[in-house]
Amino acid sequence: MATIRIPYGRTHLTAALDEKNLLGIFHSTLPSQAENESAEVSRALDTPIGSRKLEELARTAGSAVVISSDHTRPVPSRILMPQILERLRRNNPAIDVTILIATGFHRLTTKEELINKFGEEIVAREKIVVHDSSDSSQLISIGTLPSGGALIVNKRAVETDLLVAEGFIEPHFFAGFSGGRKSVLPGIASRETVLANHCSEFIMSPYARTGILEGNPIHRDMVYAARAAKLAFIVNVVIDSDKKIIAAFAGHFEAAHKTGTEFLGKYARIEVPEVDIVITSNGGYPLDQNVYQAVKGMTAGEAVCRKNGVIILCASCCDGHGGESFHKHLRDASPERILAEAAKVPRDKTEPDQWEYQILARILAKHTVILVTTDCDHRMLREMKLEAASTLEEALARAFQLCGGEARVAVIPDGVSVIAAKRKS
Repeated sequence: MATIRIPYGRTHLTAALDEKNLLGIFHSTLPSQAENESAEVSRALDTPIGSRKLEELARTAGSAVVISSDHTRPVPSRILMPQILERLRRNNPAIDVTILIATGFHRLTTKEELINKFGEEIVAREKIVVHDSSDSSQLISIGTLPSGGALIVNKRAVETDLLVAEGFIEPHFFAGFSGGRKSVLPGIASRETVLANHCSEFIMSPYARTGILEGNPIHRDMVYAARAAKLAFIVNVVIDSDKKIIAAFAGHFEAAHKTGTEFLGKYARIEVPEVDIVITSNGGYPLDQNVYQAVKGMTAGEAVCRKNGVIILCASCCDGHGGESFHKHLRDASPERILAEAAKVPRDKTEPDQWEYQILARILAKHTVILVTTDCDHRMLREMKLEAASTLEEALARAFQLCGGEARVAVIPDGVSVIAAKRKS
């Protein structure tokens, strides 16, 4: 028997699996974490890609806004933010700095979550604003996206002299990769702009998939938005499964992000034989706090699971479903009906959470998904057309019941850290 270990919340779930069923355990092949995480960030800031150093950009600026990811992202801000702030003030101690929390379409970040993210000192000392995509008093229009949607973003980002962003680069299930331009769209964009960018037409594009930037219409809009907002400098990192920094990339938002995605792509791509059952996760906390986010991990299973196979997704989902509209649509309609209705929605009529329930419906139309959790209401999960299990063993027993005792199993411990594809025979 083989023992498998899957991230779950702040811990792991384990189970025994007969080796005759197990085709393999598939990880990214990322190098080890940096010997000194802080020094790696400093190195990146000392050698920016496609840009002058941050302290030089800040020398004559009266103000700066630093976009920072919210509570749903494991960005190591306790390492990144102090260095960014020091560089901004190195040659310009009087610069007026605001940290802008990029909540995108998520709920607002709480003070407790800010302290957990930055530490008490930064929260007490710095000016921090939490972006609210629905608060018109925070927003300003700066043009039209290539897709035709209105480009409306947080006015603090537009009115500042220097716009900077911190973040991390990981595979993303429809934007190709996270990081870089995503700090602006969806990070600090209006509700209207996010909805236009995440339209059903774009979500259906075969290029709107994990690890793909070329030809990706969602990525194209995002790059345009970052240019229009004049995002000048980014500090992005690639992290391991323990959320430790492996490599840092700083500089111009396009050049530095491109270098970072090329680095990650070399290690994150995995080829997996087509299987009957896939066991995966959303990488544990903070990415597995709700079902909405957990769809990302499911897409890794979708990429390699046979039609009518089973995807087992281990995720705490302690925050519930993650979106009222997301929950309602999955509860009230079949996956097939959701897909048919979403396909009819024009770009400018996108509904809240439409992209997320559209992708989950796409998965559920071809696969059974069993979500393993003891922190979330199983009844609610069943309403959303998911099966629920309290243990990984229980989920495996159900999967073998559906697929047969000889079912082939692939384990992808962290589904959001890989770019999965079926191995060509």
